[in-house]
Amino acid sequence: MSAEQAKGGERSGKPVVPMPSATVTIVRDAKGGIEVLMMRRNLKSGFVPGMHVFPGGGVDDTDFCFKNNGLCTCFDDVRASGALGLNTDGLAYWAAAIREAFEESGLLLARDGRGATLSLRDAGIAQRFTEHRRRLNAGQLAFPDLLQAEDLQLAADQLTYFAHWITPVGLPRRYDTRFFMAEAPEGQEPLQDERETIAAAWVSPGEALSRHRRGDFEMRTPTVRTLEDFADYDSVASLRRGLAARRDVRVQLPRIGPDGRRIMPGEPGYEELGAEKK
Repeated sequence: MSAEQAKGGERSGKPVVPMPSATVTIVRDAKGGIEVLMMRRNLKSGFVPGMHVFPGGGVDDTDFCFKNNGLCTCFDDVRASGALGLNTDGLAYWAAAIREAFEESGLLLARDGRGATLSLRDAGIAQRFTEHRRRLNAGQLAFPDLLQAEDLQLAADQLTYFAHWITPVGLPRRYDTRFFMAEAPEGQEPLQDERETIAAAWVSPGEALSRHRRGDFEMRTPTVRTLEDFADYDSVASLRRGLAARRDVRVQLPRIGPDGRRIMPGEPGYEELGAEKK
């Protein structure tokens, strides 16, 4: 759905149709537990300016090509769609999550022709991929073309699907977002793109939540709930096992209370808010 379609829905009084999107929580092992990569949105952004978020964004047309373009042989569309409860095109969400992570943070979850995880330790290679990223963000390069030119495969099997959130009805921008977790690739360092994101930082879930409660680390409800969940794990391996064991990923559709607070399914007042919108 385009921005113009969204605006049209808003003007007509009809609920805005959520845009398919994907986000990835990138984690790493650290002293005392795990750390999560948090990106800060541009203060001038039209969507959640200044918020601390995980890399992510809308699924675009090129993401749907991965089910048959030969650039993701480790994971197929049948498995991906089944995991998301879709009939087809599920792999596009994995592709979108990896693409958005590269665009916003510079981390690329991909393997070379030998099956090794892409490393950017070599200065020459790092510089080349910095230019790839610039061109991708400028709309001058398509993500599949980048991978093909570098003889890379999408490392979709490194992502673990764990949550599904839909933006509340009534907001001018709505997203139907699939959440994934991935371990940070070795030999790569995150860096904001100075366009959509203005800062990149590794932080423990507990520290991020403490700072959020103090009011100096703004986050949206899905981000907060994810960090609350991840705070219970002391390593990437244990987190991956815990998330992989979840067979039933239920959609989370918050509703907006009279005071603007997000009310979750099962919380007092949730059903009444639904009745009011009918």
